[in-house]
Amino acid sequence: MTKPLVDLVAGARPNFMKLAPVARALDTREGLETRIVHTGQHYDRDMSEVFFEELRIRVPDIHLEAGSGTHGAQTAQILQKYEAELLKRKPAATVVFGDVNSTIAAALAAVKLGVKVVHVEAGLRSFDRAMPEEINRILTDSISDLLLVSEPSGLTNLRAEGVSPERIRLVGNVMIDSLKGELERAGELGFPRRLGFEERGYGLVTLHRPSNVDHPGVLESLVDVFCEISMELPLVFPVHPRTKGALERAGLTQRLQSRGKVTLLDPVSYRENLSLMKDARLVLTDSGGIQEETTCLGVPCLTLRANTERPVTAEKGTSRLVGNDPEAIRRAFSDVMAGRWPEGRPIELWDGHAGERVAREIESLVTHR
Repeated sequence: MTKPLVDLVAGARPNFMKLAPVARALDTREGLETRIVHTGQHYDRDMSEVFFEELRIRVPDIHLEAGSGTHGAQTAQILQKYEAELLKRKPAATVVFGDVNSTIAAALAAVKLGVKVVHVEAGLRSFDRAMPEEINRILTDSISDLLLVSEPSGLTNLRAEGVSPERIRLVGNVMIDSLKGELERAGELGFPRRLGFEERGYGLVTLHRPSNVDHPGVLESLVDVFCEISMELPLVFPVHPRTKGALERAGLTQRLQSRGKVTLLDPVSYRENLSLMKDARLVLTDSGGIQEETTCLGVPCLTLRANTERPVTAEKGTSRLVGNDPEAIRRAFSDVMAGRWPEGRPIELWDGHAGERVAREIESLVTHR
């Protein structure tokens, strides 16, 4: 008897940390066959290959090699190329992760060919439709057969949108599975010490969202406040490729290097980033995933956004929304340095076993159709 085939589709850096624990859990189920599909949305070594190596994900079975491009072009490339693979061999289910272009493109290709779609990290909402990720979330949830939710707000949002309760499961956060699984190895790296920093003797910066990097005036104000606070607490800043380009176009790279104590790095690996996060005094970021990771690690997180699709990180965790307002950033920085910051509380099902729960739900879907 042929085993049901399950496709796991990922293409961008945030997807890989989510895919890894699900792939491992599914591989223990003898009644299923899995196929890893890499769309190629992130395709260089720093943003892709090293994550597969560190997270111990096997070599993808299919590589679509979609590459970069505008949102429309990239989404169309992935949709067209994944559809071609589905026409060669149709799986029982396609599993997509998060909110990147690969997510909606693969989900669309699958659902139009009658393939069941499973969305891992469903139901998150920032309620800001200026964010491309928000559009991807809403559309993917609307066409998915099984919506696997990482935090309680996801249940609330999906119910408010009229999604049938039979399609929704709260399974926890697969990102935390990867964090817990790699934390010891990340600590053994001693990456901050290799850069010359002691534990809690620096802050970590990550920045990539259009609202922060695409407007030269906004980016300049952020650079200035980073330089200012770095005179009290040195900052380490692994620079995302799109942020690097924006800094260079705005003529701000030299300012970052000369006016404060900011160490600029090329993109770092998953374990290197986790090592930096774990030992930081604080993190300044506009990344949704890092809001979750800092909450799990108990590290203060100054979230450089006006909204978040992960409200539990602010309600129970260590994140505070400061936007890109320099004064709000200064106040939050002062609170951290003075010890006025919540330690965070445990979050339901962020226990390192979400991947196993996801695998059980997928197995149930494809074997009890």
